[in-house]
Amino acid sequence: MSEKKTPAKQSENSVAASKEDEVNKNLETQYGTTTIDDVVVSKIAGIAAREVSGVDALGGGGARMIGNIRESLGASEDVRQGVDVEVEDSSAKIEVAITAEYGVAIHELAEAIRRNIMNAVERMTGLTVESVDVVVHDVKLPKEDSESEEQAALNQGRA
Repeated sequence: MSEKKTPAKQSENSVAASKEDEVNKNLETQYGTTTIDDVVVSKIAGIAAREVSGVDALGGGGARMIGNIRESLGASEDVRQGVDVEVEDSSAKIEVAITAEYGVAIHELAEAIRRNIMNAVERMTGLTVESVDVVVHDVKLPKEDSESEEQAALNQGRA
């Protein structure tokens, strides 16, 4: 019986060792290594998420409010808003917080966001994306669009 367990342990150990020895050939070459910082992946993921039809905004309510204040003061939009990234070795884990537009199938939207982020990050960085978690904080109702446009016009003195 002990003979049967030993090969299984050896094969488990060799699988674990091969995963540890796995090298991302996109980032580690004979001439040196490339390190991708979390902020780079955050920007790529934020832009990729916004490209998906049905995404109204990124971030929870508080993050969106701070972003609106920053933009009103003349700062540019922070594409990392609502995106959390953890890059370890040659892989990335990403979490994106969104507000969806009313009427879209949220589960399909989440899958489209996931695919777009994975494609963009892997293509642009060479990292392997382990997971993309999508958190839906809110749904933007059609009435909210017209109210916010009227309020913006009032704020600018055009109405």
